Amino acid sequence: MRTISGSIVALVTPMRPGVEAETPLDERALARLVEFHIENGTDGIVAVGTTGESATLDEQEHLATIRRVVELVAGRIPVIAGTGANSTFEAIRLTRHAKSAGVDACLLVTPYYNKPTQEGLYLHHKAVAEAVDIPQILYNVPSRTACDMQPETVARLAKLANIVGIKEATGDLTRLAAIRERCGQDFLLLSGDDATACDFILQGGHGVISVTANVAPKLMHEMCVLAQGGDAQAAHALDAKLQPLHRDLFVEANPIPVKWAVERMGLCDAGIRLPLTWLSAGRQAVVREALTHAGIACRA
Repeated sequence: MRTISGSIVALVTPMRPGVEAETPLDERALARLVEFHIENGTDGIVAVGTTGESATLDEQEHLATIRRVVELVAGRIPVIAGTGANSTFEAIRLTRHAKSAGVDACLLVTPYYNKPTQEGLYLHHKAVAEAVDIPQILYNVPSRTACDMQPETVARLAKLANIVGIKEATGDLTRLAAIRERCGQDFLLLSGDDATACDFILQGGHGVISVTANVAPKLMHEMCVLAQGGDAQAAHALDAKLQPLHRDLFVEANPIPVKWAVERMGLCDAGIRLPLTWLSAGRQAVVREALTHAGIACRA
């Protein structure tokens, strides 16, 4: 498996202007975004994850976007495909297609809405791992899924050869030590919470799958490098510039604020899929101030 670490952007999926049920995807903007990230030091891309509106894309769009990101990246940095689903059969199918597209790994969220038991979580991910021979990263985000994969379940799954790591998005740093203790030093530990990612890496995590990196890729990369090198003072100083973004890119449900920010930066159009809506006028000044605090220019 290619080395996966550092600042990995949870890439937005650009769309044509509008707030519709079927807002068309924008392939030219996708190409701009990929080059923007490579030029600014992003260490990897997650295509069609939560921030990429995976829940509003149909399967054909989902897979076409993954394939196109792989083509645009052309091997320069790792590409991780979001292939999780609340149906085990669907997760297997998406993961197979992502493998055929040439991704480096797949990111599989815990099955949402169903509220499975820990045994159900184990059997779900085990079934996908055994069905598709590709590196797989677990994704635990109970605030969205209504289920929380416990460290003991992660440890059971880590025994499967192609389950290589976890994106832990609880923001609870005690989880890092608990998972590492049970899974060993080689198990990939990625933060899914920008606000605590700096400390997560300083405490031994390998990187972050980041929403903030959509708008501040260079700063996120530099912060990760400093934290990986153990320079806590410099890492925290840089992260202080990013903390308002870590907070305010969630003033409404992700990816509403970050899509507005990326559009204001001139990287894509103002398009988003229902039931998501465009960032409300009353919240736009909040996000703009966070961008300014990080030294990021955007249109009025």
